[in-house]
Amino acid sequence: MWDNPRLLNAAAGFLVGLVVLASMLVALNWLLRASPFPVRHVEVTTSLTHASAAEMRALLARQGRGNFFAFPIDDLRGALERLPWVRTVTVRRVWPDRLEIAIEEHVAFARWAAGPDMLVNTFGERFAGSADTSLPLFSGPQGTEGEVTRRYQRFSTLLAPLASPIERIVLSQRHAWSVRLANGLQITLGRDADLAEQRLERFVEAYAGTVGSRVPQVVDLRYPNGFALRVKG
Repeated sequence: MWDNPRLLNAAAGFLVGLVVLASMLVALNWLLRASPFPVRHVEVTTSLTHASAAEMRALLARQGRGNFFAFPIDDLRGALERLPWVRTVTVRRVWPDRLEIAIEEHVAFARWAAGPDMLVNTFGERFAGSADTSLPLFSGPQGTEGEVTRRYQRFSTLLAPLASPIERIVLSQRHAWSVRLANGLQITLGRDADLAEQRLERFVEAYAGTVGSRVPQVVDLRYPNGFALRVKG
């Protein structure tokens, strides 16, 4: 071996590679632990409408410090996303000592009947919060928030000619649909939502000629070839 230059060069190259790798690991460990690279500034780059600035400042004071390279960004993101009204958080490092945080808040779309402080956002996701504005009321089994939101949007489009918005939409435990309009009209739609949309469209088309100026109290659309209604008086 000692008189073989090729093997000697290969062995030397291997040893040099080991030394370089070890040096890189030592340097990386130093960067991850060294105090000369602290996070000095944490900036929230988006304006907040509902999320509590005081709660956010308190959380950042607890978790917003550390080594620039080893800062646990995922932990900070998860903690921020557990705050009320916070939907998603993006955290990025900005050299040499700053973290920038972008926050997407929930946009309240409806109230959820499961509790006084439960809302549904525009993505059909339920979250904890309270709103002072007038919002429709959604009700359904747990996990159906997205489906109720989608059907609400579709039903609202079909009912637009009646000029009375949906005040409440209900998906029962048996998965039967019903809606109540702001004018007090209660509409029973049945269990097949796609079929209910067809019947709802048919009812709206016949509304002016069938009902006229008298707003019914209850309409039952669960009939294959028509509908039943009850008019006050």
